[in-house]
Amino acid sequence: MHFGSVPTVGVDALTSEDFLLDVREDDEWEAGHAEGALHIPMSDFVARYGELTEAAPADGKVYVLCRVGGRSAQVAQYLIQQGVDAVNVAGGMQAWEAAGRPVSDGKGGSGSVV
Repeated sequence: MHFGSVPTVGVDALTSEDFLLDVREDDEWEAGHAEGALHIPMSDFVARYGELTEAAPADGKVYVLCRVGGRSAQVAQYLIQQGVDAVNVAGGMQAWEAAGRPVSDGKGGSGSVV
């Protein structure tokens, strides 16, 4: 599946071993996110790109999430241009939550997708 020219997968294709990058804004992240995901808001992404290069597996894919898939497609496209093996997650956190995947509030409770 492709979102424009960006490789795209559904949440059903993700495993607990996959590296997730959440590019939603702080308020969205705080309401609920995938446990273990790296959070770098799209609005800060270029300035904070180094955080991704430090955290991401050198030889693995980076699965990019936002709320529904638009912002993550843009960030995945940018990453691909930088030589990163990036994949957009179709449906984003809304699809993640709808699939019954856990959503964390970061404080030990269950979160919600806003």
